[in-house]
Amino acid sequence: MTDANAPYVHVQEAEGFGTVRIRPLDAEADAAVVHGWVSEERAVFWGMNGLTEDQVADVYAHMAGLDTHHAFLAELDGEPVAVLQTYEPSQDRVGECYEVEPGDIGVHVLLAPAGEGGARPGWSSALMGVFASYVLVGRDRRRVVVDPDVRNEKALARFLRQGFEAGPVVTLPEIDLPDVYLPEKTARLAFLRREVAFPG
Repeated sequence: MTDANAPYVHVQEAEGFGTVRIRPLDAEADAAVVHGWVSEERAVFWGMNGLTEDQVADVYAHMAGLDTHHAFLAELDGEPVAVLQTYEPSQDRVGECYEVEPGDIGVHVLLAPAGEGGARPGWSSALMGVFASYVLVGRDRRRVVVDPDVRNEKALARFLRQGFEAGPVVTLPEIDLPDVYLPEKTARLAFLRREVAFPG
C-alpha cells in the first residue's frame, strides 16, 4: 500500500478506474515489487531478467543519483501498477540514433502483470494517457520518444494505439560502465507530440 507521506509528482483521475498517483521510485522499499515484475518472462525486454532483488535495488539506487534519468512508481488507489522511467534523450544512447529536438523527453514503461492493480480492458490506454499528461503537460515537454525492442510488438502496438508515430529502426550501442551495463539493442523509435496527444 501507499505511503501517505509519499512525494507525489502527479495525481490524476483515470476515468472508470480510479486515482493514479505517480511518485519517485524508492530503490529499497520498492525493490521487491519491481523485482517480481521484471523477473517474469513477459518482461524480458525490460532487461532485468535474472537479477536478484538486491541488484534491482542497486540499479534504481544508481538511477536516483542521476540528474538526467528518473524512475517513478505509478499507483492506482494506493496499489503499484507500473514503473515509469523518464530520461533526457540528449544524455542517453538513444540520442546517438535520432535528431533530438528541444523539449524531447524519453520514456520507458513497465506495466504490472495482468490481474494486478488496474489490469482491466482499457486500463493500459488510460494509464498511458496519465503518463502522457504528466510528461507532456506536467513537465512542459513538446515530444515523447520511446525505444521499444523491435521484437516487442505488443509494446509498439500499445504506443501506436496511443497516437505515437512510428519512427526508424535503430541500433542502440552497448554501454559497459562500472555502474551500468546495457547490451546492444535493436529498437523501433516512436514519437508522440504534445499537440497530437492534447489537441487544441
